[in-house]
Amino acid sequence: MSETDLAPVDGATELDNVADQLDEDDRLKPEFVRAVLDAVEAGDNDAARALVEPLHPADIADLFELAPHEDRGPLAKALTDLLDADVFAEMNDYVREDLIDSLEPQEIADIASELDTDDAVAIIEDMEPADQREVLRALDPDDRAAIEEALSFPEESAGRLMQRELIAVPEHWSVGDAIDYLRSQEELTTDFWEIFVVDPGHKPIGTCSLSWILRAPRTVAIADVMKREQTLIPVDMDQEEVALRFQKYALISAAVVDAAGRLVGMITVDDIVHIIQEEAGEDTLRLAGAGDGDINEPIVLTVRTRVLWLVVNLGATMLSASVVGAFQGEIGRYAILAALMPIVSALGGNAGTQTLAVVVRAIATNQLTNSNTLWMLMREFRIAIANGVALAGVGALGSYLILGNAQLSLVFALAMMFNSLVAGLVGVIVPVALDKANVDPAVSSAVFVTTITDIMGFFSFLGLATLWGLGQ
Repeated sequence: MSETDLAPVDGATELDNVADQLDEDDRLKPEFVRAVLDAVEAGDNDAARALVEPLHPADIADLFELAPHEDRGPLAKALTDLLDADVFAEMNDYVREDLIDSLEPQEIADIASELDTDDAVAIIEDMEPADQREVLRALDPDDRAAIEEALSFPEESAGRLMQRELIAVPEHWSVGDAIDYLRSQEELTTDFWEIFVVDPGHKPIGTCSLSWILRAPRTVAIADVMKREQTLIPVDMDQEEVALRFQKYALISAAVVDAAGRLVGMITVDDIVHIIQEEAGEDTLRLAGAGDGDINEPIVLTVRTRVLWLVVNLGATMLSASVVGAFQGEIGRYAILAALMPIVSALGGNAGTQTLAVVVRAIATNQLTNSNTLWMLMREFRIAIANGVALAGVGALGSYLILGNAQLSLVFALAMMFNSLVAGLVGVIVPVALDKANVDPAVSSAVFVTTITDIMGFFSFLGLATLWGLGQ
C-alpha cells in the first residue's frame, strides 16, 4: 500500500481515515507504520505529519511503540508538533524514557505542565535525580510544588497515583453558588465527575455528582443534595488496594486524604483501569520469573531478571537431583524407575502450580483472608484427593498396559496420589506463609512449590520402590 493510498482523501471524514489505518483489533496496520517511517526516512516530514495528524493520541503513542528503536528519534523530530502531553501520557514507559532522554529539560517541563499531576509524575519519576532537578527548576512554582509533593510519596501509592486538580466546595454553598463558581473559574480542571464537599478544615464530608448539580434547583443547599457516605483513600495506600476498592464499590472517582484527613487529591477510574491491567500482568509474569515482560524493556534488564530466576531454579533442581542420587543403586538395578519418576514429579509440579495460581490471585484480590484460609486449605486438599485418585487410576492402568508389571504400577499410582496431596497443600501454605512474612507470593512462591513437589515426587516414588523391593 502506498502513501497515497493511506493519506486522507477529499470527501472522506477524519473518522473514516483513521479507521482505514487500524486493523480489526484497533491496532495500527503494519503498512501504515511502514508508510510513515518511509516518509520520515525520505525527509518528507510533511507527508509523515499528514498521515499521523488524524490519529488519536493513544494511536500516536502506539506508532512509536511499533517503530524500531533506531527509528524513534527521527520519527519524534518529524512529528514534534504532534507530540503533545496527551501522547506522552499514553506512551509505554520504556518508549517514553527513550524520547524523554532526547528532550531538553525545558521541553519536558512544558509537556509536564500540560498534564494532570499523576501523568506528570509518571514522566518525571523515573528520570535520573540530576535530570529531575533540572526539569523541576524549569516548571512553574505551583506545578513544581505539586510534583515534588507527589514524588515524596512511596512508589505505587495513592499519593503517586492521584491528581490534585479537583473541585471542592464548602457545605454552606447552594447549588447556584457551585454552578456560578464552575462557570467563572477558567483555570479549574475540566475532567471530573463529582464535586467534593469539604468542611472548614478542608476535610471531605460528602460528594455531589454532576447529574445532581445539574438537576437540582439553584436555591437548594449543597448539604441537602450531597451524599455523605464516600470511600476515602489514604494517601499512602498501595495502588493495588486502591484498585480493589474501586472495583468493590464501583467507584468513578474517590477523594485522597492525608494523615490528618484533609483532602489532597482525587483518583479517577481511568487511572485504575491501567493499574488493574498492570497488576494482573505483573503477577503472572512474576510467577514465571520473566520480570516486567515488556517487549520494549532493555535487553540488559531482561537478561538480568531472567538469569537470576534461572539460577535460583538451577539450585532447586540440583537439590532435587540429590534426592535421586540417594537412590542410584535402586535405579541401577531397575532402570525403568528412571523413566517413570519424572512423570510423578512433573504432575505434582503442574498440580501445585494450578493451586498456586488460584491462591496468589485470591490473595491479590483480597478473596483470601485470615477468616477463610483454613477453609481454602481444606478445599484444595479435597481437590488434591480427587486429582490424586484420578491420576493414580489412569497412571496405574497406563503403566500396566505398557510395562505389564502390577507391583510397579501400584507404586507408580501411590506416588502420584501422594505427590498430588503434597502439591495441593504446599500450593496454599507457601504463598500464604510468604504473604504473612510480607514477601510478595507472586515472586517467590513458584520456586518453593516446584522444588517441594519435585523432591517429594522423587522421594515418594523411589522410596516406595525401594520398600517394595522392586528390581531385587
